[in-house]
Formats: sequence, C-alpha cells, structure tokens
Amino acid sequence: MLSPVNVSIESLNLMTLVPMLIPIVGALLILVVDMFKSEQDKSMYVMLSLLVLSIDFAFLLESAGIFEQNGTVMGVFDVMLIDGLAILSQFIIVGASILFIPLALTKKRFHEFAYPEFFALFLFMIAGFQFMVATDNLILIFVGLETASLALYTLIAMHNRNKSFEAAVKYFTMGALAAGFYSFGSMVFYALTGSVEINQIASVLAANNYADIGFVLIAVVFMLASFGFKLSMVPFHTWTPDVYEGSSAALAGYMSIVPKIAAFVVAMRLFEFLIHSGVVWLEVILYIGVVVTMTMANIWALVQNDVKRMLAYSSISHAGFVMAAILIGTTQSNSALFLYWILFSFTNLGSFSMLWISRQKNLPKGQSSDHSYDKFAGLVKTSPIAASIMALFMLSLAGIPPFALFWGKMYMISSAVTGGYTVLALIMALNSAVAGYYYLKLIVYMFMKEPVVGLAGDVSAVNATLSLKTIIGIATIGTIFAFLALNQLLEFVTVFVYNSGY
Repeated sequence: MLSPVNVSIESLNLMTLVPMLIPIVGALLILVVDMFKSEQDKSMYVMLSLLVLSIDFAFLLESAGIFEQNGTVMGVFDVMLIDGLAILSQFIIVGASILFIPLALTKKRFHEFAYPEFFALFLFMIAGFQFMVATDNLILIFVGLETASLALYTLIAMHNRNKSFEAAVKYFTMGALAAGFYSFGSMVFYALTGSVEINQIASVLAANNYADIGFVLIAVVFMLASFGFKLSMVPFHTWTPDVYEGSSAALAGYMSIVPKIAAFVVAMRLFEFLIHSGVVWLEVILYIGVVVTMTMANIWALVQNDVKRMLAYSSISHAGFVMAAILIGTTQSNSALFLYWILFSFTNLGSFSMLWISRQKNLPKGQSSDHSYDKFAGLVKTSPIAASIMALFMLSLAGIPPFALFWGKMYMISSAVTGGYTVLALIMALNSAVAGYYYLKLIVYMFMKEPVVGLAGDVSAVNATLSLKTIIGIATIGTIFAFLALNQLLEFVTVFVYNSGY
C-alpha cells in the first residue's frame, strides 16, 4: 500500500501563481457583475479592468523583490517559475494592457466595447500570456498559449465588420495549425528526454551529446514553425496584414506588442540552449529566418496603400529584427530584446492609437479602407497637432535619433557586432534605412500634399476623448524622452536577464 504524500502549503510557493490568478478572478468578477447588473455603463468595466491590472502590476513588483533576494524561484510542484525573463515580460504584458484598456472609452459607441464579455475575455487573455512566460513546462506553455489565443480570436471577431470575421477565422485557422506544430514538437522532445521541462530537456540532450540529432531536428523544425506563426516570421506571416486590417486599430496595436513578447520569451528559453550547444543547422535556419523576415516585410510595406497594413508589415519587420537577439544568444542581445520591445511598445501603441481616434463606424460610400494614405493627406492643415504626433511616431519607428526606437536599434545592432555577427549587423542597419522610406511616405502625405476632398475629415477629433489623449500623450512622452531614462532602464533589464542565466 502506498503511503500518503504530505504536501505543505509553504512548499507549493503559491506566490508564484498569484499574478496569473488576479486577472482570472477579475474576469470572473466582471461576468458576475454583468449577471446581476446587466445594464452597467462600459466605463465601469474599464475602471474595473484597470483596477485588476494595477493590482496585478503591484504583485509583479513584489515578485521582482523576491527574485532580487532569492534568485530564480519555483512553485506549484516546480511548474511555475519566477525568473528575470518572466518578470520583465510580465511587466511589458501588464503595462501595455493598462495602456490599452482606456482606448475603449471613445466618443463613438463601438460594438465590441458595449459588452462586458470583451473585458472578461481580455483579462483571461492576459492570464494566458502570463502563464506562457512564467514557466518552462511545455504543457503549461501550451495551456497559456491556447487560453490567450482563443480569447484573442473572439476579441477580433467582436469588432463586428465583415473583415473582422474573416480576420478571426484566418487567425483561428493559422493558430490551430501552429498549435498542432507545437504539440508535435513537444511530443518529440518528450519522447527523446522523458521530460516536458525545458531545462530538463536541455540537460538530457547535453548528457546524451545530442546522439539523436535527427529527431532533435524534427522537433525544432516543428517548434520553429509554431513560433514562426506566433511571431509572424516569413513565410508564416501571411495572416498578419489581414488580421490587423480586420481588427480594430487599438487591438491591432496591442497584438503587435503583447502576444509577441510572450512568444519571444518562450523561444528564448527553448532555442538558446540549442544554439549554445553548437547545433549549427539551427543557427543557420534562424539566421535565414531573421534576414528574410526583416527584408521581405520591408519590401511589402513599401507598396502598401493602407496605413494600417503598412504598420502590420512594419511590425513583422520589427519582430524579425528582435528575433536576431535569440540568434545571437548573449546577455547583451537578450537585454537589447527587452529594451527594444519596451521602447517599441510606446511608439507602436501610439501609432495605432492615432489610427484609432480617426476610426469611423461607417465608411463613406466608395471608401474601402478606413486608413488609406489619402485620408492623411494634408493633415497638417486640418489638424497640425495630430500630424505632428503621428510624424513623431513614424520618425521613432524609422530609428531617427533622438527618438525612442533609435536607441533600441543601436543597442541591438551593437549586440550583433559584439557577438561576432558583423554581417547581420550590417543587414539590420540596411533594413532600418529601407524602412525609413515608407515611414517618411506617410509624413510626406501629411505635410506636403493637399487634403483629399471627402476623405481627410478631422482625423484628430472623431473619437478623441480625455482617456485617448492621455494614452497618446504617455506614448508621445515615452517616445521623445526615453533617452533620459535609457541607462536606468538598460541597467534594470540587464540585471534581470543576467541573473536568470541568459
């Protein structure tokens, strides 16, 4: 007869689980409130979501203190993980979510924000992303990934336009395929090592001196395909422009930041130990993927006639740029990844927010796109402040000094040179120069062209509310004055990355 196993509450270290439970409890609370008080104004759900996310952020600060004192902490039968990567990525996830939620308070009553289910699904999605980054267990990563993805599919469809339903179906189909690839890759890793924990898989493969390299190749190829979908890496990017176009501009901006940082962290945990082990073919595949993604996305962005689709291809290019950090695999490059994505979060969310305030519920007759370049033609004459702010975000995305993303690009390129990837650094610099063309194209439209009758309108005032202006103001300040806090931010990021062993 087996003797019972006594598990103490202290040994479970449930503190590691609290940041994920907070948004789950918040989502359930919103559903319960709606059950008993179904006619509440949406502003109450916005405030409730902000409160939940603020509490979540406070607990993350507590987790950061625990990590600084004790180093990496495991919990809940060693499934949950508090390390520097988990803390930094959750700061970005929750911080970007706090900036996103007030965008729901527009003057126009858009369909999706009328439902409390939108906010509940949003909080479930955040919990899923937090589970993804706060574990090295392949099963829990999969659970977090699918929880977040299923919620996100629904949020896209709730935008309630024909293109929104098409976008949700495309994203769902591609996401299901990516989930299948991930499951198959995980199964092969488990068959090879008898474990689903990334650290244990790394130890077993190293102990066997990568004897089953053919099967490792199969597992890694499936994993690369899976994360290629999630990160919009070429050739797995095809869904991205259509999904961004079908989503609301605010949600598209959010999608360009949060799901990708979660995927970056998992990819970093999974692929870097293989690169450090000298698996040359993986390095070659990643090298090709990074270069092709950066270059092709820039070429496609050059020929776009819609600003939102241009920003979608721009996001693909930035993802390829940042993926270089995982290829380089040094502490400096990994620190550069987080620094870049924090700066990118301000700039890109600000860019999509500028599209969001000009969003129209009903498109004028004969207008197929809500964000054509012609709509922004001559904007400096109708709304000089909006034109100046949008130009600022474009200059930052182009990497023009002294704006935020210039410093992220410089540090990322510097890490490539230091890591011995001089040719890659040159390709990254050339791609940044090419990208400047399509960002400057929008500036030319705004400042050097005449307004197009019936299209331009007043871009700044359609949906502008105090909450939207506040978020755009925060993004603007972060974009302009990031260099003042650059050293402190870099030091903060590097400490967490270095102490995590990456």
